Amino acid sequence: MANVPEWHALSATDAFARLGSGPAGLDPAEAARRLEEHGPNELARARRAPALALLAAQFKNVLVVILMVAIALSLSLGHDLEAATIGAILVFTVVLGFVQEYRAENALAALRRMAAPLATVIRGGAERKVPAREVVAGDLLVIHAGDRIPADARVVEAVNLQADEAALTGESVPVTKTEEPLPAGPVAIGDRTDMLFGGTAATYGRGRAVVVATGAGTELGAIARMLAEVKPARTPLQLELDRVGKQLARAAIVVVVLLAGLGLLRGQPFLEMVVFAIALAVAVVPEALPAVVTIALALGVQRLARRNALVRRLAAAETLGSTTVICSDKTGTLTRDEMTVRALHVEGRTLEVTGSGYRVEGGFLHEGAPVDSPPALLALLGGAVLASDARVERTPSGDLTVSGDPTEAALVVAALKAGLDRAELDARAPRVGEIPFTSESKRMTTLHRTARGPVAFAKGAPEVIVPACTRVASGDGERPLDEAGRAALLEVVRGMAERALRVLAVARGAGASLAGAERDLTLLGLVAMIDPPRPEARAALERCAAAGIRVVMITGDHPVTARAIGGELGLLRTGTVVTGPELARLSDAELGARVQDIEVYARVSPADKLRIVTALQSRGEVVAMTGDGVNDAPALKKADIGVAMGITGTDVTREAAAMTLTDDNFASIVGAVEEGRGIFANVKKYLMYLLSSNVGEIGLMAAATLLGLPLPLTAVQILYVNLATDGLPALALAVDPPEGDLMRLPPRDPRQGIFTRPVVALIATGGAWSTVVNLGLFAWARASGRGDAEAMTMCFMSLVLVQFAKAFAFRSVRHSVLRRPFANRWLNLAIGWELALLLLIVYLPPLRAAFGTYALPAADWLLVTGAALTVLPVLELAKVAVRRAAPSA
Repeated sequence: MANVPEWHALSATDAFARLGSGPAGLDPAEAARRLEEHGPNELARARRAPALALLAAQFKNVLVVILMVAIALSLSLGHDLEAATIGAILVFTVVLGFVQEYRAENALAALRRMAAPLATVIRGGAERKVPAREVVAGDLLVIHAGDRIPADARVVEAVNLQADEAALTGESVPVTKTEEPLPAGPVAIGDRTDMLFGGTAATYGRGRAVVVATGAGTELGAIARMLAEVKPARTPLQLELDRVGKQLARAAIVVVVLLAGLGLLRGQPFLEMVVFAIALAVAVVPEALPAVVTIALALGVQRLARRNALVRRLAAAETLGSTTVICSDKTGTLTRDEMTVRALHVEGRTLEVTGSGYRVEGGFLHEGAPVDSPPALLALLGGAVLASDARVERTPSGDLTVSGDPTEAALVVAALKAGLDRAELDARAPRVGEIPFTSESKRMTTLHRTARGPVAFAKGAPEVIVPACTRVASGDGERPLDEAGRAALLEVVRGMAERALRVLAVARGAGASLAGAERDLTLLGLVAMIDPPRPEARAALERCAAAGIRVVMITGDHPVTARAIGGELGLLRTGTVVTGPELARLSDAELGARVQDIEVYARVSPADKLRIVTALQSRGEVVAMTGDGVNDAPALKKADIGVAMGITGTDVTREAAAMTLTDDNFASIVGAVEEGRGIFANVKKYLMYLLSSNVGEIGLMAAATLLGLPLPLTAVQILYVNLATDGLPALALAVDPPEGDLMRLPPRDPRQGIFTRPVVALIATGGAWSTVVNLGLFAWARASGRGDAEAMTMCFMSLVLVQFAKAFAFRSVRHSVLRRPFANRWLNLAIGWELALLLLIVYLPPLRAAFGTYALPAADWLLVTGAALTVLPVLELAKVAVRRAAPSA
């Protein structure tokens, strides 16, 4: 609709008029016409890329293209084994990438599943049930507790109507609805108390509402549009591997042209130089790179699963290690989304209530010391439970399940901590009458039959209950409550409210009838509650801080609540809290300038969350976004790594996110970050080892050519060295155990990539020393009178052993090789296996003939081994220099 009116600012009569409807609803024929004109009340289905298109996209990767060229060249030269090996790696990489992407885009389908299957409407003056997809603008909805709201609607009648909007707004308690219009102008979704929204649910009371928007026009539809428009960002590792692939492709071309050209100028046979150049080109390109990265990610994902984090896209696991900012939702993420009684005011003193969420564990403290449950405390909690409707049941596992209003559930759980059971209280004082809560009365009163006669219990807003009390319960009975006493109690309430606690007053009326049950009461006390932080959240936040990761809280809840939770968790260091309306007044440039300093965002909309994530990314941050509600989904998809809650989270968030926490525990993300850092570190180790080995090979061949020496290796030996080093030892480095101090280092700057100065220095040092040692050994062997076959075999053996030694040295950029040198059992096994194969190549006649090797005597082995191991002290000295130049490398 063009010029959509501010429905929250219109009266019910005006809303009916604008929609062409009324108290009798739409005429059935008119409803059918509107359905035909505007379409069904459902979200548009996402267009999914055809399977063949997704498969074809896998071949756009630069390294995949290089692998295909390498296969073609190997086949043309008769190297079938090499071609088959590379082909297997290629198929594995392509298939795995295809499967991951094919399953990735399901968020809109989950949004559609949130739609109500049926709706109750008034049409032609008669109440009828219709499929939710047939609801149209102007339909008059009939709402009862438990109903799913099928579309956005303006409330025209509300009788104690409350709606749970947590999934849409992040509001931790149900919102009371009224038919009274709000002032014109922008109003946050969570503050539109005269509106109901599609995808939310009525939790209490009843009412009627006229539909103002359906399908894509609803607030849920707006989220779906944002979700469809958000393009997932490529991970730092994906970008880096693309850069590596292009660089290696260029290097391969340069190496082939230069060395083949030099060989031809020296008079080498053309075909021999072609074979030699292709072998070198294959050596330059780490054809196992995609597979090694995939395996490193896949094994990391398995470890993440054991730490309660399920990853949907492999590359996302590495992104965790680069995370610099975590944007965390409050409700259900940093908090439990379970209202909890935190304080009681009884007998003139305030007691602290320990424990968190819907768990019986906890007790009562006064000034830090435990207290028993005195009669006045039991009376307060017993009265609060009797004046409530919530039910709490134990599951076979011992957990509690709650039905009813979360505020009342908190009262029932607090009573259990004092040893009061709901069923026993109901049996001793059965309810015989009640005056239900209304938004006008702000109280609920129940009448009970007891052995001492009828007793009324009332709970509600302190500003309503306290003035109705003439007495207050005390340790020795009751005492009068005068104006000064009431003022003192309301001052206590104000102090609790400043801590973002929701306060209820509970009172009793003995010998009362229902008609007189709301006056001349005895105040039993005050109950203060909040949706508290998870007990483990603060420690997890401290670990994030130690790892150089900034945590920002983004919530749709009230600023006072957000500030209180942020302060309790230690998030508020400068005290900077920004609300949605304040955010709307900032331009993108102004937000970008301030986004690094804002610690808590409150009362924000889904569009605000998306904007915050975008602003952080524009400042070079790698952003992880956690959340559980529908309102979080677009920002989760936009973030570099979206993290959904598996238990309390909606299908929408789980499908939009790259990772799901199966225990809904914010602390699990810290373990996930550590795993992510370990994954990237292992990919870096692999590349350091492989490229340093390749530099050594190329340097050896290039130096020999430039110095006019014979080629120190044959083409088949070059290919074998490449296969041996790219194979099991490289894979073993991909599963190397993480270093113990990973979480004491700052996040990796994704703009730096893998090839930082320390990494390049180690690659160059290892490659250069390998060139010097192997070329020197080859030249010395020839000068000492050994034949070309023996000299080439010594050079071949030395080159392989140097690379095996580097595999151990490159297990860390900073730490000595002597620090837990054999901690990677897979590397130990890989080196042992490759050494056994090497001996067979040297001493088994058929293999010796195939590889052109010579059966070396023991003296040669001593020389070869000693020369090869010299690379270890050289790399140790290089690491000392690295530690001095870049301590956090």
